[in-house]
Amino acid sequence: MTTGSPDLLVPAGSTWDQLFPALRTLLHEASGDEVCDRADEPCVVVATSGSSGTPKRVRLPASALRASGEATAEVLDGHGRWVLALPTHHVAGLQVLARSVLAGTEPVALPAGPFTGGAFASAVSRAGGGSPTYASLVPTQVHRLLQDADGTAALASLDAVLVGGAAADPGLLRHAREAGARVVTTYGMSETAGGCVYDGVPLPGVVARLDPVDQRIHLAGPVLAQGYADAPDLTSTAFQVLEGRRWFVTGDRGSWQGGRLRVLGRVDDVIVTGGHKVEPRDVETALRALPGVTDAVVVGVPDEEWGQVVAAVVVPSRPTDPADDLARLRAALAPTLPAHALPRQVVLRDAIPLLPSGKPDPARAGALLRAAASPSAEG
Repeated sequence: MTTGSPDLLVPAGSTWDQLFPALRTLLHEASGDEVCDRADEPCVVVATSGSSGTPKRVRLPASALRASGEATAEVLDGHGRWVLALPTHHVAGLQVLARSVLAGTEPVALPAGPFTGGAFASAVSRAGGGSPTYASLVPTQVHRLLQDADGTAALASLDAVLVGGAAADPGLLRHAREAGARVVTTYGMSETAGGCVYDGVPLPGVVARLDPVDQRIHLAGPVLAQGYADAPDLTSTAFQVLEGRRWFVTGDRGSWQGGRLRVLGRVDDVIVTGGHKVEPRDVETALRALPGVTDAVVVGVPDEEWGQVVAAVVVPSRPTDPADDLARLRAALAPTLPAHALPRQVVLRDAIPLLPSGKPDPARAGALLRAAASPSAEG
């Protein structure tokens, strides 16, 4: 293969038709049986979502994108036609383009503007044909589709829908599957060429392990990035050789359940309140299970007495008296959560603050909660 080709930069605002020809060329250079010299291999440079801090520029070798796309086809129903509903300057949308290149198809992109069930249904209709039809979505998009009859029907008509980018609520996944959708949850990040663990099982060629001390997830395999552009110190910290294998050291904790990887949350997201550790994801799941709650994001807010308090930005499903929400939510959650995990602060909003990638933005959620300065609950 040809080496030494310039990197393909993916700036914010890039459209799929601008990137697609260059990505096709780059992936074709990575084809064949020849082993690439990773130091010289052409790369795509894509920014991380910024959910864990300042976005970083990740150098993804063409071979990593190809390995990821081929493994995805292997665990689904083969290569197919993809609906593009995500921005292509983040890895999930970029992978829709890469998978389309490998399939020899072109993606069907939603029009610019708000994501709606009607627009998604139209794109799915245009994508349908003789090959499997897929989409990659974030949980917020799935939720919106399930509120729309046409969107729900389109979701159910797909051969598979990959759901990633953020933790998907079990209730949302159940609702989607009951509606007939073949939902495949994905876990991964820009540094692993996108999702590399599907429904808790690593893709072919990918290996996952947990650090024995802090249960931090390590990932290895042909999907790994080369590193960070112009940041050798960050690269040496995040990509480490352990026991003869190169690993990406994630910022997430996990556990194995029935042979499947369960992601528990960010290592630095654990809320320590009064000496107790609280998993934000457990509180979010309990909140979303309440009849009056549509969505929620939970963070720890500094507190003089408790160190941190459990705090939540909640999207109610109907108008509610804000003065009663904290007491009502704590009472409703008491049967399912220990006392130390009950929220001591709550803010109501029409929507969860999101990053451009579609992931919840915990930094903005924390800022909303601090600005609201709600009084702590007793107990």
